Amino acid sequence: MNIEERLLKGDKRACARLITMLENNDPEAIEIIKRLYKHSGNAYVIGITGPPGSGKSTLTDKLTKELRKRDKRVGIIAIDPTSPFTGGAILGDRIRMSDLALDEGVFIRSMGTRGSLGGMSKATWGATKVLDIYGVDYIIIETVGVGQSEVDIVKTADTVLMVMVPHLGDDIQAIKAGVMEIADVFAINKADLDGADKTQLEIEMNLDLNEKSDYRPPVVKVSASRNENIDQLIEKLMEHRNYLEKTGKFSERRKRNTKLEIIKLVEEELMNLIMDKALEENLLESLSEDVLLKNLDPYTARDKVLKLIK
Repeated sequence: MNIEERLLKGDKRACARLITMLENNDPEAIEIIKRLYKHSGNAYVIGITGPPGSGKSTLTDKLTKELRKRDKRVGIIAIDPTSPFTGGAILGDRIRMSDLALDEGVFIRSMGTRGSLGGMSKATWGATKVLDIYGVDYIIIETVGVGQSEVDIVKTADTVLMVMVPHLGDDIQAIKAGVMEIADVFAINKADLDGADKTQLEIEMNLDLNEKSDYRPPVVKVSASRNENIDQLIEKLMEHRNYLEKTGKFSERRKRNTKLEIIKLVEEELMNLIMDKALEENLLESLSEDVLLKNLDPYTARDKVLKLIK
């Protein structure tokens, strides 16, 4: 049985193997996804983001266990910072979800950002497709948590869950940065700490400024470590899904995400084509020298590089 047949039958090893092939830019992986793409589109994608130290991994663990109680299969993509030495993920979120790894209905994969500024790995889009074809009901993407650059999650997720905590210092900063605009649901984690009510008030006040929208993101206080209010949070996530489906915004969002994905893939391919030719002709070196000596300006240098693909 080949890898395609095994994946369609829900083989975990085939799923893991194909994601690894994608991370290694194996052309065969792309061909496999092309052939199996018609089997995708069934999984619901939840993106979990928020500042470092907000307890995203613990919350992901508890949300997954709650979904498993409801007999749902879950795929988890945990985006971690990349090791500068091996290119691999260095935090290893699976350590915090070790008991989930034994669950046949859960697939967990840590992926390095590999220099991606949006808090997500370049291979995340492909891994999401693989998990979808593999047959999970929900895909949870947990981002690296670097603050303002987290907005890439919007381009992949159907519902974005923003995790905040009291006294982190990022509350007001996140509001100023505009990162909160991407959230569909807010979770104030570690709500047993003092300051949770203040954090909730700050978020609610920020939401009051955006009264034009017909959907107001709910704010739920939870404690992932104590397993408190997780079921309520799940309900709010489901309510957002129902809202998208009833208003027709679900297909709108997926169409927008698909468009952004195509643009991203084209950008990557064009960049590879340009850089390969530029390196082959040693063009970047000579242009950099000319710009440095003021014999050339950066914009003219850009035009010379772009001529490589015209």
